[in-house]
Amino acid sequence: MGITWRHRALPVAALALALLAATGCESTPAAPPEPTAAPSTSAARSVARVCAEPAAGPGKAPAGAVTVDPAVVGDLAAKTRSSPPHTTFWLAPGKHRLEPERYAQVMPKKGNRYLGAPGAVLDGRKINQYAFSGSARDVTIRHLTVQRFVAPHDEGVVNHDMADGWVIEHAKVQYNSGAGLMAGARQQVRASCLRGNGQYGMNAYKTGDSIRGLVVEGNEIVGNNTGDWERKRPGCGCTGGVKFWAVDGADIRGNWVHDNRGVGLWADNNNNDFRIENNVLEANDGAALMYETSYNAVIRNNTIRRNNWVEGRKGADRGDDFPYATVYVSESGGEPRIKARTDKIEIYRNVLEDNWNGITLWENADRFCNSPANTSTGYCTLLVKDTDRCARPAIATAPLYADCRWKTQRVDIHGNRFVLDTSVVRCTVECGHMAVLANYGTYPNWSPYKGKRVAEAITHQQHNRWHDNVYCGPWSFVAGDPGRKLGPGQWQSTPHRQDAGSTFAPQAGG
Repeated sequence: MGITWRHRALPVAALALALLAATGCESTPAAPPEPTAAPSTSAARSVARVCAEPAAGPGKAPAGAVTVDPAVVGDLAAKTRSSPPHTTFWLAPGKHRLEPERYAQVMPKKGNRYLGAPGAVLDGRKINQYAFSGSARDVTIRHLTVQRFVAPHDEGVVNHDMADGWVIEHAKVQYNSGAGLMAGARQQVRASCLRGNGQYGMNAYKTGDSIRGLVVEGNEIVGNNTGDWERKRPGCGCTGGVKFWAVDGADIRGNWVHDNRGVGLWADNNNNDFRIENNVLEANDGAALMYETSYNAVIRNNTIRRNNWVEGRKGADRGDDFPYATVYVSESGGEPRIKARTDKIEIYRNVLEDNWNGITLWENADRFCNSPANTSTGYCTLLVKDTDRCARPAIATAPLYADCRWKTQRVDIHGNRFVLDTSVVRCTVECGHMAVLANYGTYPNWSPYKGKRVAEAITHQQHNRWHDNVYCGPWSFVAGDPGRKLGPGQWQSTPHRQDAGSTFAPQAGG
């Protein structure tokens, strides 16, 4: 599958010099593991204080709105039941409560709008599981704090039933169990605080895998996964700031995603057509961003700093040489046969500063459709509808040999600035890797991908390319397998030929 690589308008050398001149390679001051102040970048300033300084709601009921009285227990749910669709509700200042029953909840009708006055809080009191549920479309929730609900694992408090067309704006969804939000198609989450929820800030999953056109813009997503679910269920892959599952079309922009226990943003399983731009991803315990078994994305103009210190250090302390990354592309790539706004994964014009490792491109040789090693049980690639087709003998020949795999291919990494000061990260050489690699295929016994086939393909044959980047600090490179550590010269020369036009300043990170 051919691909034409086009340089940006600036010549290669001029681009690298421009990046150096604009950003420099000076050492940054030592920083605490968990930042307490808003980031200094312009992208962050507009979103960093969403939790501390949310936009105020209307001080009096809009014309025609139904007023909800916080002194009357269950008033919100009762007035929702007795009012027609497309009703606007104004929640007066104070703490609103549902009936003290586990399943007491608000069941909106189509087009309902819920507006919170300054100081309006819907409090589940650690009694109620869900705040807003049901299948009604086009519901709006604005200027309302929703807190202390106890949704079960993998379930959510707001839009529990994943209805379509919801708008959550200028809201606080905080200190709940499970996920603060679930998601439906065309959902918009804007300028909201998703803070301190037990599992996720938002779980963008819908039964039937029908989420389309998701927008997540201008939010602060902080301190989620308070339940530390990866410790409770090792390997569950069930935590983070936001988890996306089988979402087709998403715009994730202008958010401050920080201090989450685990991954900041995690797109996992058959996602497609993502634009992740102008975000600040900061001080998350694990990767800032994971794009896993998914397709076609643009990742640009993000500030990514001080991520993966906790999880990266855990791996190093146990002697694991896998390059656990801050931006982790796992079995994901560009696929022209799947409709999207791009036909590759393009990672460009980002600043990655003082993270534990940089970008890793990975494929698990044993993970493919119909393999027992596929952790997305029952799912196949978007190119093969019938999972059972991925079996011997057909899987060993075209087209299934290629189409039964989620492949890390057509990844274009360019125009980024990578800064590493090991005195800030408090590490030595194990935290400064870029990588493209796979394991040695062994499983199952009928697999056609045994041996080094996948490692050779991801490293040399699948059009994965770094170029025109700026490196400040002691970066090294991993190619093929974790044991092959390369210096910049080896990385740039045959057979890898990576990072053409890039500049390296090994002493400049700190």
